[in-house]
Parts: sequence; structure tokens; C-alpha cells
Amino acid sequence: MASSGYRNGAHRGSSSTKLDRPLPAANLKSSSFKSRFTPSHSSGSALRRSSPASFSTNDGVPGRVRVAVRLRPRNVEELAADADFADCVELQPELKRLKLRKNNWDSDTYEFDEVLTEFASQKRVYEVVTKPVVESVLDGYNGTVMAYGQTGTGKTFTLGRLGEEDTSDRGIMVRSMEDILADISPETDSVSVSYLQLYMETLQDLLDPSNDNIPIVEDPKTGDVSVPGATLVEIRDQQSFVELLRIGETHRIAANTKLNTESSRSHAILMVHVRRSVIGREEIISSENGDSSHLVKPFKPLVRKSKLVVVDLAGSERIHKSGSEGHMLEEAKSINLSLSALGKCINALAENSAHVPIRDSKLTRLLRDSFGGTARTSLIVTIGPSPRHRGETACTILFGQRAMKVENMLKIKEEFDYKSLSRRLEVQLDKLIAENERQQKAFEDEAERINIEAQNRISEVERSFADALEKERLKCQMDYMESVKQLEEKLVLNQQKHDCDGFMDDKCIGQETGLSAAEDVAEIKKLLGKEIKLRKAAEEEVKNCKRQQGQDMQSEAGGDPEVLKLRKILEDEAHQKKKLEEEIIILRSQLLQLTFEADQMKRYLDRGGSGNGFAGLDSSMSPFRHPQYRDSGNGQKASIATLFEQVGLQKILALLESDDANVQIHAVKVVANLAAEEANQKKIVEAGGLSSLLMLLRSFEDETVQRVAAGAIANLAMNEANQELIMIQGGISLLSMTAADAEDPQTLRMVAGAIANLCGNDKLRMKLKTEGGIKALLGIVRCEHPDVLSQVARGIANFAKCESRASTQGIYSARSLLIEDGALPWIVQNANNEAAPIRRHIELALCHLAQHEVNAKDMISGGALWELVRISRDCSREDIRSLARRTLSSSPTFRSELRRLRIDY
Repeated sequence: MASSGYRNGAHRGSSSTKLDRPLPAANLKSSSFKSRFTPSHSSGSALRRSSPASFSTNDGVPGRVRVAVRLRPRNVEELAADADFADCVELQPELKRLKLRKNNWDSDTYEFDEVLTEFASQKRVYEVVTKPVVESVLDGYNGTVMAYGQTGTGKTFTLGRLGEEDTSDRGIMVRSMEDILADISPETDSVSVSYLQLYMETLQDLLDPSNDNIPIVEDPKTGDVSVPGATLVEIRDQQSFVELLRIGETHRIAANTKLNTESSRSHAILMVHVRRSVIGREEIISSENGDSSHLVKPFKPLVRKSKLVVVDLAGSERIHKSGSEGHMLEEAKSINLSLSALGKCINALAENSAHVPIRDSKLTRLLRDSFGGTARTSLIVTIGPSPRHRGETACTILFGQRAMKVENMLKIKEEFDYKSLSRRLEVQLDKLIAENERQQKAFEDEAERINIEAQNRISEVERSFADALEKERLKCQMDYMESVKQLEEKLVLNQQKHDCDGFMDDKCIGQETGLSAAEDVAEIKKLLGKEIKLRKAAEEEVKNCKRQQGQDMQSEAGGDPEVLKLRKILEDEAHQKKKLEEEIIILRSQLLQLTFEADQMKRYLDRGGSGNGFAGLDSSMSPFRHPQYRDSGNGQKASIATLFEQVGLQKILALLESDDANVQIHAVKVVANLAAEEANQKKIVEAGGLSSLLMLLRSFEDETVQRVAAGAIANLAMNEANQELIMIQGGISLLSMTAADAEDPQTLRMVAGAIANLCGNDKLRMKLKTEGGIKALLGIVRCEHPDVLSQVARGIANFAKCESRASTQGIYSARSLLIEDGALPWIVQNANNEAAPIRRHIELALCHLAQHEVNAKDMISGGALWELVRISRDCSREDIRSLARRTLSSSPTFRSELRRLRIDY
């Protein structure tokens, strides 16, 4: 054999040069299919193993397009026509090389990632070319498998063969879906497909032939390409997928040419969309003392959305060989033009050209992510052995060589699954509510049982004491009656004795009678005294019994161990109920927070925002932004209203005084959300919410609580009646101290927004001056964040407008308080700020200050006149330009200075 050569920088030698010498490392291209990023595996993956047949070498460049070449065996026509001629190519699969013969003594040698002979099975082709791409798709990356080659070289056989007669003939499309369905979980994952054809630069739906002009949509931010008008069918089993492929193949356009009896006249594109959920674990929230709380912080589950694109390109053909004419000739021109556009893009990417002609064809637009994008791409080039088509074979080989130089930057497609997390929280909330209801019912039943037992025991004790008192009373009464009866008997006996003895002499009788009567009276007195003592003793006993009954009742209430135990159980149940109520409110607020974040993400993605932009929406600030500067969706309002109705304002405000810091933080966030709605503000103020928020601002050192409390106060300060209450309760002083101590931009933004709202009240101008509100607002400018400066500028504009209104009404005639507090230099410095909100507020403030003639000299000396002239000429808003012109015209001082400076305003 004569001289042979190497392409892509390889050595070129004479015919005597042997090919057994290894190439230098610098001249070998990597064929490793492993990404430069290590994919994170989902649970249950069945395809995470390395195949010995996969493209792999030791020194690889991760992310490069991998190219394999496959040789078609000779067909019947070639066996007859080229029987006397050798094949134009010679394969060396063990060295991953092929030789393209120029003639009998000269040939060119090319290297590929894999060289597949005419005897390679469909299974081997799938494993070395497609399986690594499918594994990457299951890990969350986009992937592309494409076949390129001359017409009739086996592209459709390699990719789209269904293998219904012989399962070993199954192509890449069928085998890819088998592996995908085997790896995913039907409960949490989903697979859907679209099947399209690009015919004569028109994108058509093979699953719905009536949909014959599908637009291609590109995301202007990320560059992602999508076809939203295509039919998307969810796949549950392999049989339904094969049926869809069969339907698509019947609608694909093909024709009979001299080179191929079933020549595809369109590019077929199969798009497989895979959506996988990544299972995470939950984190335990720890309290300040290190103990694990019973509250669980929910894990934000991830969703990986990837796409596998399988492209069966129509074969390139030469008209004089294919014999195409008429409409088939137009088809051939369209096919060759689109393939030429693809070749130009690959050339530009291989040479790192500054311009890549992506938009020259719809084919290159569809494959934008496959070459030079974020997808893992495998290309299989198919060639024939016939020496008659050596030119077409050479072009195909050179196309594959250029494609090997294209490098992609693989990126995983991953996002948070807020809907799944929301459903989990709802289920957890329902369980807690049901558990709380059960415990509350058990608590009520136990309390009722204890109450009934206590009442029964009290009734029993009362009956016992009443019976004892009645017995004692009866006993005393019987003793008294017995004593009276004895006295009456003695009296009768004495009378009888007196009758029987007769009359004695008067003296004796008188003495005896006197003695007998005195003794009887003394005895009766003695008996009466005894009866009186017995009655007093009985009354004392009754008192003692009553006192004993009271003591027993007190012991029943506090001294009896059993009653104490029951009381302790009641107190524990009440405490547990309170904790459960706090947990329910916290979970409701978390559910509200996540629902809002999901709505924010959806709206941001609808506006075309990038991932980095969304990261700026801090979840700790977005729900409490001022109503003027945030977009409150209907869904968030409904969630807040539901929380407000289910929990109740008093319970939410009571949680502001909870001992648990986490509960306090959640409660103040909920109050801030409620304060954002004008309908809730009056209820919050009447229930003492404003006082509680000011107390938190005064005593709480946590910056999160301060930020959210300041945001809630800013919302309440939108109402004029609330502004005076805030001032009366010392709100300006508290906001000023917070502004002096805070460093976080979001906290300063909230404080500046609250002060800015107060600056719009005519009645509070002097209060703001005396209590340091203006000084605090100017001190906040140390934070150069645009959002903070915008609030400062708004407050200055509001204050200047109030002064201008008071001056016009004749109420105020002195120099501006803003100028006295040194605000003019900052106003002039930021009058032409790049940020539109800041510039607009400052321009309004300058116009309002200039309307008060007493401020004119200070404004001239401070350089504000030049800014007023600029505003009257260059301001983008017509109303502000007109206001500036009227102000300059109405001020004698300004007119005189402008004439002196010879400025035509």
C-alpha cells in the first residue's frame, strides 16, 4: 500500500510507515462520555454502571460531542455492480480508526470515538452511542442522539427500527424508552414525548398531521428552544410508545429514488421529556438551648426536568445520482440546504468563531442546545462501502471529524417542587388539626368528668353536714324538753307536799314556805342556766360544723392530692392546647410563605427571569414588601384571608408575646402580611397590634423581627389615622433608633418606607423635625442600596410637597426644614441618579422646594438651580418638566439669576 495519512493533526507518512506506533497524547481526542459534573443519582436508579463498550479513554475533555461511525454492509445492487472492486473504506475498530482509500496506493486515516463494523449489532450500537446519554438524561441533563449520512446508509434503521419481527433489530428510539421506563418511578416521575418532522423548512406534527406549521419559540434570556404547539403524549408503558412511533412513521414523508427505495424526505425529531422528583430528608429545628424541637423544617423537594432529542436526519444526496426531479428535486434542495446550514454551524463552533449562523435554518435552531449548548450529544455517522460513492463518504467522515471538535457545557436542569411541598404541608396541617381536635375533645370530656365528680363529692359533703346539724339540733331540743318536763314534775310534787302537811304556825310555815320557794327558784335558775349553756354549746357546735365544712371545701379545692393532680392535668392539657394552636398557626404561615414563593417564581419565570435574578427574591423580605413596591397576587390575598378567618386576629397578636422566639418570628410575619391589606389595618390597630409592633421594635434585638415589624408599621402608616397614632406612641423615635443601629439593607428599606409614609402628613411636619425623623432619613443614605435610596428619596419628596402646600396656603413661610437639616447637598448630588425611581422623586422634591421663594438663595448657592434647568429641558416626564418650567418662571430670584448667567430656560 502506498502512502497513508492522518487527519486532525495526526502524523502523515509514507507507504512504508507502520501504523503500530501509538499517536502522541496531544493528538488523541477524548472519547469519555462522563461529564465534568458528577450527576447526583436519584433513588432506585437501575442504569448507574459503566459499560465496557462505552466510549472512554484516559485523557478526555468532558462535554465534547462524541462521534461514532457505522459501516453499512453491501446491498444486493452493490454486490452485483461492485463485485470486482474493493470497499472504499477499511475499518480498524480495535484502534478506533478507519482508512478511506483514495486509490490503490494511497489512503487517509481518521480517528473516531467508536468505529462500528457492518457486523455490529443494534444492541452494541445502542450501548456505545446512546446509553451514556440516556443515563445523563435520567440524572437531569439534556441529551441528543443524531444520525448523519448519505441517503440509504442506514440512519433510519439505526434510530427508528421498531423490531416487531425480530426484537434484536430494535433501534435507538425503542431501546432508549425501555431503559427510561425501567428506571423511573411511576408514582413520582413522568415521561412524555413529541414526534415531529422538518419538511421543506416547515415543522410538522407526526402525531397530528393537521398541525402542519408549528412555531419554534426561543427564551430570550436563557436561549432554550421549545415547540409549545406540538402534541405532547404521556407514556406509561413501552407498547403505547411503539404504537406512537408506528403512527408517526406512517405520516413521515418518504419517496423512491435511485439510491434508496424508501428515502426519507424530512428530518424526524423525537423529543422525550423526563420529569423526576428527588427525595430529600427533613431537618429538625433546634432550640436555643440545644434541644431538638418537635417542629420539623420541611425539605424543599427538587424536580429534575431533562429532555432527550433523537434526530433522524434526511440523507444528503447528489441530484445526478438520485435522479430527483420535479417536487422531489425541491425536497432534495431543502434537505441539502438545511444540512449545509448545520455543517456551517458546526464549523463555526469547531473553530471558535465569534458568529455561529444558528438562524440560517429551522434545523439549526432546533439543535441549538445540542451543539455548543448544555446537552450531552452523541453523533453517529453512517457510511456505505461502495467506491462509487467515495465522495459522499468522504464528506460524511469530514462532518463527523469537525463535530468532534465541538464542546458543550453540560448543565443539570433542576428546580424546586413547590407544589409537592405545599401538598405535604397541607397533609401535615390536616393531621395536626385532626389531632388537635381529638385532644381537645378528650380534654373537654376529662374536664367534664372531673367537674361532675367534684360536684358529686361537694353535694355528698353538704348532705353529710346537713344531717349532722339536724341530728344535733334534735338532740338539743329533746334535752331541753326533758329538762322542762322535770321542772314541771317537781313543781307538782312540791304543791302536793304543801297541801298534805297542813297549816303550821304562821312563823314556821312562813319560814318553811320561804325557804322552800327560795330553793325552788334557785334550782330553776340553775336549770335555766344549764339549758342556756347547752344551747350556746349547740350553737357553737353548729358554727364549728359550718367552719369545718368550709375548710373541707377549701381542701377539696386545693389541699386534696387527688384534686391537685386533676388540676395539674387540666393545666397541662391547657398548655398543650396552647402549644398545638401555636404550631397550627406556624404551619399555616409556612404554607402561606411557600404558596407566595411559588407564585413569585411562576410570575418571574413567566417574565423570563434567570436563575440568578430569582435568587434575589429573599423569602424573608418578599412577603412583607411595601404594597407600593410588591406585586401581591390574588392567591396570596386569598391565603392571608383564609389564615385570618381560621386563626383569628386575637390569637395571632397573642403569639407576639410568646416565649418561643420562633413563634414570635412567625407571628410578626403573619401580622405584617395582614397589615399589607387595607381591610385588615383598622382591625389590627383596634386590637392593639400597633402597640405590640412598636413594643417589638423597642425591645427585640433580632434583626429579622425588627425588619418585619418595621415593614408592618410601614404598611399601617399608609393610613392617615394610623400615622397620628404612630406619632403619639413614639413611633418616630423608635424608627429613628432602629435606623441608626441597623445595617441590613432590607431593614433600612422598611424603616425608610415607614418614615417616608409619615412624611406625607401635613400635621406631622414639625414632629418629624423635633423627634429626629428627617435626620434619621438622611442617615439611612449611608446604605447605598438602590431600593433603600428610593425610599429615602420618596420620603424627601413627600416632605417637600407638604411644605410647598403649606407655603401656598400661607400656613408656613420659613425656610425649609429639609434645608435646615442639611438635605440639599444630597438632593443635588442624586438629582441625576441612574435609578429612575430615585431620580423621579428627587426631581419632584427639587421642584417643590423651589416653589417656596425663601428657599431660592440656598438652592442657588447649593447648585440646585442648574438641576432645575436640566429638569425643565431633559426630564423624561412631561408633568415634571412643566412643573420645573413654571417654578423657574414664577420665582423672581431664579429669573434674575438666570438672566445674570444668560441662560435661556
